[in-house]
Parts: sequence; structure tokens; C-alpha cells
Amino acid sequence: MGKKVLIKGNEAIAEAAIRADCQCFFGYPITPQTEVVAYMAKKMPKIGRVFLQAESEIAAINMVYGAAGTGVRCMTSSSGPGISLKSEGISFIAGAELPCVIVNVVRAGPGLGGIQPAQSDYFQATRGGGHGDYYMPVYVPNSIQEIVDITQDAFDVADLYRTPVMVMVDGMIGQMMEPVEFKERTSKQLPVKNWAANGLGKRKAHNIINSLYLDPEILEKHNLNLQIKYEEIKKNETRYELYNCSERCDLILVAYGTVSRICNNVIKMAKIHGVNIGLIRPITVWPFPKEAFEKTINLTDKGYLAVEMSLGQMVEDIRLSVSGRKEVYFYGRVGGMVPTPNEILLNIKSFLGGEKQCQ
Repeated sequence: MGKKVLIKGNEAIAEAAIRADCQCFFGYPITPQTEVVAYMAKKMPKIGRVFLQAESEIAAINMVYGAAGTGVRCMTSSSGPGISLKSEGISFIAGAELPCVIVNVVRAGPGLGGIQPAQSDYFQATRGGGHGDYYMPVYVPNSIQEIVDITQDAFDVADLYRTPVMVMVDGMIGQMMEPVEFKERTSKQLPVKNWAANGLGKRKAHNIINSLYLDPEILEKHNLNLQIKYEEIKKNETRYELYNCSERCDLILVAYGTVSRICNNVIKMAKIHGVNIGLIRPITVWPFPKEAFEKTINLTDKGYLAVEMSLGQMVEDIRLSVSGRKEVYFYGRVGGMVPTPNEILLNIKSFLGGEKQCQ
């Protein structure tokens, strides 16, 4: 095992991106992700790479568009309102099929909301966030080590599919510190970027980066080709973990990020009361891990409980996955409030009833 270092989540994202050969970072400070920007500002110029604090979030995402169009690895990061401002640019990037990584350290909303952690950007992230029929892979790590590994994976996935990729963490994970290991990574065989607008070279014609298709038949074909790519991403890149789901469960929790860590404690506490609780932890929320529900649908009579730091934004995806075969319940806190294990355990009591209750 290599040497471990104690590092804050936001700084781990930045360091992982640097080690993944991110050549350009364009960003703008906003709590609780500002440390990503600060870390990049300090480190990138020292190693001959580009850091630029843009005049706005809108400018930053369009700079990403330009850099990604040349084929270099690039990244931006923001929180809440900043991601909203970037949404038009993200749609342009998806339409132009450009690889990049977008980090969202989620704060409470709507509007300016507050700087406390939340998971209320789920709909925005998993439904594209901008205009048009597009999606992007969205990773939701629950530890600093996983942040490191996933941030590096995100650059590979972006290059492999020519797509923007989002790494989404709640503000608590962005601000907390844990020991991590920056592992040596083997180089993956990724497609040559022969589409990039980086000079004529040996080509007979310049490459053109574009998301504008005025002929409706051509635009329809482009959209259908994007959908083929998204189906490939669903097939190959869906990630999740199952906890305590190897035998029959009284109830199965569904949670990601910080809340999934809290739910691990709930499982331990419930066992003391003779109640067996399982957990599905999505690692990607787009694609959503429907397979996890197929594997567990016959392991529980009572169904599934979504636990979130939102007003139930993930519930819709769980219901689509379950297709009416089991009940889907919800418990959540919003506005920057973080659910406690005791709160969740008391909530579980109302779903179980009968003799199987947590007193």
C-alpha cells in the first residue's frame, strides 16, 4: 500500500484531476467548492498548465468548451447557482460531443439558498440540466478516497464517449478531511482525438466543433446518434454497491453521498433491535442503477426507503426501477439539514409496523 495523505475533499478533487493530466482549469469561486479553485490556482501554473479564474461561471464553461475542442483534458467546478449558470454551456458541450469534467459541490437551494450541504441538484444533474435531449454521466462518491478514484475515472469516461461528465458531491464531503492514497494508474486505451480542432496537421480539411444543425433531418440524426451513445454508457458505466443485501431484508434503504454513510450506521443500529436493513448505494445517478433493484426486488416485502438531503428527487428514479412491484417510501431533510441515524431509524419504524419495530 502506498503512502496516505490527509486531505480535504475539494482539494482531493483538484489533485486527482491534476494527476489525471487535466491541462486546463476554468472556474469561479463559490462556497462550498472554492478550495477546488484555490488549489488549482496554486498548483497548475507551477507545472506549466493553465489556470484561469473567469469573470463569471458563464465565461468559465465557455472556456471549457474552447479548450475541450482542442482535445486537451479540462475541468471546471462550481456549486448550486454556478452550475445553473453553466447549464447552457454544458448543453453546447454535450451537443458538440466534447469531453470535459464538471464538478458540482452541492449547496442548499433554491436560489442563493445557503452554503450548507444538500443533494437538491439531483434533478438538474440527472436530467441534463440544460436544454435539449442530452444526458451526462453523473458520479456521486461518498468518501474522499472515492472522490480521488472517480475524478480520475471521469476523465477517462469523458474521453471514451466524448461527453461531459459530472462529479457531484454534497458540501459536507467537499469540506471534510480523510486519509487517501493517490494510486498509480495504468494507462487505458482511449480513442485518438482525431476530431479535435487543433490545427490542420496532415488533414486535408480543418475539423469544426459545432452544435448548430439548421437542417432538421441532420439534427434529428445527430440526436439519435447521441441516444445510441447514451445507451452504451448505460450498458457499460452504471455503478452501485449493495450493503447487507445477501439475505432477506425488512426494508432496503437507497442513499448516496454523505447520507449513504449515515445509513450504514442505521443498518448497524437496526440489527441491535433485530431488524435487518439493506442498502443500495448508487455510485452513478445517471445512469441510474436499475440492475440493483432487479437483484433485490425479491429480498424485501416492505420495499424501499429513499433517504436524501432533498425533498425526494431520487424517488422518481427508484419508482421507475421498481415499476410498481414494491412500495417506495421517502425520508429527507432539506435546507442544509443533515439527517441523523436516530431520525432515520425512527422513520423506519413507521414503515415496518407489527412486531418488527425499532423501539
